[in-house]
Amino acid sequence: MALGDDYRRTSLHAFRLIATYSPAIKLVGNVTVAVVLCYGGWRVLGGRTEVGVLAAFLLYVRRFFEPMQELSQFYNSLQSATAALEKLAGVLDEPPAVAEPPRPVPLPAGPGRGELAFRAVSFGYRADTPILAGLELTVPAGQTVALIGPTGAGKSTIAKLVARFHDPDTGTVRLDGVDLRDVGDADLRRAVVLVTQENHLFSGTVAENIRFGRPGADDAAVQAAARAIGAHEFIAALPDGYATQVHRRGGRLSAGQRQLVAFARAFLADPTVLILDEATSSLDVPTERLVQRALGTILRDRTALVIAHRLSTVETTDRVLVIDGGRIVEDGPPAVLAEADGRYAALHRQWRDSLV
Repeated sequence: MALGDDYRRTSLHAFRLIATYSPAIKLVGNVTVAVVLCYGGWRVLGGRTEVGVLAAFLLYVRRFFEPMQELSQFYNSLQSATAALEKLAGVLDEPPAVAEPPRPVPLPAGPGRGELAFRAVSFGYRADTPILAGLELTVPAGQTVALIGPTGAGKSTIAKLVARFHDPDTGTVRLDGVDLRDVGDADLRRAVVLVTQENHLFSGTVAENIRFGRPGADDAAVQAAARAIGAHEFIAALPDGYATQVHRRGGRLSAGQRQLVAFARAFLADPTVLILDEATSSLDVPTERLVQRALGTILRDRTALVIAHRLSTVETTDRVLVIDGGRIVEDGPPAVLAEADGRYAALHRQWRDSLV
């Protein structure tokens, strides 16, 4: 309340200054023009000044006051820009909550990489509201795991911890035996790729947006990634093919096409761990079928966490984890859980009945 009152008083003071400054400049300018006109006209009538000199002097006076008048109009914008610059400087000076390790530990190289391990992990976005409490989970290398559960159960939180958008309050998250807090940002971003429901496309061509997955990739690699995903056909049908400008935030493409480009980008990046966070929820049925066929290619030989409400996606995974209240309440292959008498079985029956 006190902050709001202070903001109100400051805003009123600023508007009073603007309301005073602008009319004052205009009044001074008009009075000056009137004085010059009267005095100059008297000199012209007396034959001591030419009419052209008076006209030129009046023009110079008006041009002198025009910039001052414009300054009064932009005074409020100038103050807003100054305040925004102060906020931006404050953000840049803020130390990162997830800091780069002083001595990064390299991730192991070679085949068989991608084992994820949560050891007594607890985390909450607020200290008094824990989302995960003592989570114990091991995902073997190369396994595709589906995370399902109600909204707010902690599925996306698990994905964000793996991507190290946050660090756990207690416990450790390890990739191939290395604590993620000890992994350098560059190594982690190469090893872990997150594909969300709404992926950002930058202004540029389709090929350039796919190439963000691996900046050094040539055109053949970009097209191979698009073919593997099933995006080549719609890209080739665009006016300029892979050179088509997608405009800001991919406004030239549909939601499904943007998602296919994001999948191609992730496939080109070839990460050790791939996270799909509701990545197929915005797709229509034909596009979803394309993606479903491509998922087998994308997920092959890599660890994957799939967060999805569509059980058509869940059924392609090796393992299902039902999350509720930040805890794992069911764990097993989808076919086994579908035959059991649990939460996944109930969801599976509802989904199967909806197809009839």
